[in-house]
Amino acid sequence: MGFFDFLFGGGKKKPSKETVQTRGVHMPDLRIPVDEKFTIQFKKNGGKFIYCDSFGEVQTALRNIIEENDWKDQPFFSLNPALQDRFKSEGLRFTDKNGKSEVFFTTCEHLVAQNGSILVSSNQLLEKKLHEIPENIIVFATTSQLVESIGEGLKIIKKKYKDHIPANITTLKHFQPTTENSKDFLTYGSSSKHLYLLLLEDL
Repeated sequence: MGFFDFLFGGGKKKPSKETVQTRGVHMPDLRIPVDEKFTIQFKKNGGKFIYCDSFGEVQTALRNIIEENDWKDQPFFSLNPALQDRFKSEGLRFTDKNGKSEVFFTTCEHLVAQNGSILVSSNQLLEKKLHEIPENIIVFATTSQLVESIGEGLKIIKKKYKDHIPANITTLKHFQPTTENSKDFLTYGSSSKHLYLLLLEDL
C-alpha cells in the first residue's frame, strides 16, 4: 500500500449494507420500491400499518382495531359520506363535523414514500386544522395512492381536480410524540397523532 493509500484509506474495502434507516437524511435516496420505502418511513414515524389483499381483510382489521382500543361504543368522526356508506355494514356510528369523538376515520389524497407522511386536503378535513381533529386516526387508503414525493402528489392533485383544486392541503407525519418531532416546524404546533393505516391492494 502506498503512502497516499495509507493516508486516504486506500486498499480493498468491505461493502457496507446501507439501508433507508442507516442512510443520512440529506443523502440521495436508495433505489428501492416506493411501497417498501413508504412502509419503512411510515413505521419510523410511529404509524401502525396494516396491509390488506381484499376489502374483507380491511373490514376484519378495522374490527380488530376497534376491539383493541375499546372503541365499540365510540362514534367515529368522519367528514366523508362515501366512506361512511362503504363501512356502514360494520355498524359504525358517526358524528357530524361539530360532534365529539376520540377517533377520526378518513381517506387521504396520497401516501408519500419519501418521508412516510399522509397527504390530505379539504376533501378529508374541510376547513379543519390538524389540531382540531381527534388524536386517534384511522386512514383507509389504496396502494394506487402511493407516490414518491409530496411534489409528485401535488402534481397529481392539480391534474385530477383541475379547476377545483382542494384547499387546506397538509400532511400527517408524526404518529407518536418524541422530542425530535416536537421541534419539526412542519407540524405547525399540531400535536402528534396515534394513527392506523388500512392499506388495500388495488394494483
